[in-house]
Amino acid sequence: MRYRRMNRRLRALLICRRPVGAPPFGGPPAHSASAALAQDLNWARLHGCPAGGSREPLRESAQLDRAAGRLAAGESLRSALTEAGYFARQSAAVHLSGGVNDAQVARTLVDSYCLTLASPGLREFGALRRGRDVWFVLAAALPVPSTADAPAVDRLILDIVNEARAAGRRCGARTYPAVAPLSLDPLLSAAALEHSLDMARHGEFEHRGHDGSTPAIRVRRAGYGPYRLVGENIAAGAMTALEVARGWLASPEHCENIMDARFTQIGIGYAVNLDSDSSVYWTQVFAAPRR
Repeated sequence: MRYRRMNRRLRALLICRRPVGAPPFGGPPAHSASAALAQDLNWARLHGCPAGGSREPLRESAQLDRAAGRLAAGESLRSALTEAGYFARQSAAVHLSGGVNDAQVARTLVDSYCLTLASPGLREFGALRRGRDVWFVLAAALPVPSTADAPAVDRLILDIVNEARAAGRRCGARTYPAVAPLSLDPLLSAAALEHSLDMARHGEFEHRGHDGSTPAIRVRRAGYGPYRLVGENIAAGAMTALEVARGWLASPEHCENIMDARFTQIGIGYAVNLDSDSSVYWTQVFAAPRR
């Protein structure tokens, strides 16, 4: 996870772009996961394998059914998941061959695959039977924020920031007293979103935009108006609002921007590019309008 701070910037809201899932594999006729396969898989996971932590039943996923089809076509697990439009935090594959019937599936899974099946982090599965072979894909989706999450993300980050400001905080070697809360500003949000999108689109992590813009330029371009001071924090690789907010507060320079009493308004924005190394790009912008 990476964090950077610059004293002259702003805030935004959020957007998430996700590649469209590829169509199902069009090979020879095959059956998607039958009720029997689903039952056998979850019996093995919950009852057949030795207890070792909390485990929930796996839910069938149409995307993972497609991934199982691509796995059966000879693709790697990573490629199969990508082509199916599924972005996994954790994944595994199981291939049973040699004429395994439904009655044998659960026992074979217990005998040979308990280490995989018992992982409590797995949440979903897909399966495909073709002839004498069965393929399972087990996974947990990457919890990236979506566009619909924007209001909740803004609110959580704002609450964390204002709680820190209300309590006072030590940022590295410097101690800050309690200061007034920040308010959200939609124009700062637009500027922050612009920069998050730019970083995500180009897979870059810099305060300077791909078009050469600085935080101050983006604030003016958003129509914010005259200001006394602008500041910006950026981050890449954090997957949740809580993670990124805590990361900024844990970094002395970012913490200083958050605790700066001269700022009165904030903007928060993020953008997602799961084809990039960092996946999620965040921008937090602070400003003080000239009255």
